[in-house]
Amino acid sequence: MPGRAPFLRTAPLAAVLLTATACGTTPEPDAAPSRTATSSASPSAESAKAAGSVGGPGTACALPVSFSLTEGWEPEAVEKPEDPDFAALVEQGPATIVCEAKSEGTPDIGFLRVWTAPKAPARATLTAFVKGDKSKALVLTDVKLGGTTAVEARYSVYSALEEEWRDGRSFAVETAKGTVVVELGGLDAEEEAVVAAYELAKSTFEVA
Repeated sequence: MPGRAPFLRTAPLAAVLLTATACGTTPEPDAAPSRTATSSASPSAESAKAAGSVGGPGTACALPVSFSLTEGWEPEAVEKPEDPDFAALVEQGPATIVCEAKSEGTPDIGFLRVWTAPKAPARATLTAFVKGDKSKALVLTDVKLGGTTAVEARYSVYSALEEEWRDGRSFAVETAKGTVVVELGGLDAEEEAVVAAYELAKSTFEVA
């Protein structure tokens, strides 16, 4: 089975699956300085105007949750490949990716990925999800999203494409249909407009 594609953290998933056969395993990072998970304040969701949604009836992805997307972000359902070698590319820890919203209509490169896992406490699922990638400095915080108790993670994740550590953000909530993880990523994941899209997802998040 080939190793996890080294640019899965930053590239759109479709591109990863198309080029997976040319990729090796993620190299061990050198001793690069870490950016702590709380190194900068998050832009307000108010700076991102909702222009669509995902997860609800009639949207691109059938999910047990829903949230708003800002202008230029386009969602697409992700199907697990039948080939077990490629199926590993859409799995991380206990979770499997089911939807990806990409910032195709903006100057930034970012994505919001929705992962689902078997029903389990959000904190345990999110911890296993983050540790399923090359990461460190994990900080978990209990939050309320749409009146539902959730857990948010801030951490450092290694980008083999850029050969550096970058800030990582994701949150998880347990639902009756399983535990859902929403992850922010992309080459411009630390840009204000991309983080604002993530904050908009949090502020409009609802469990179906």
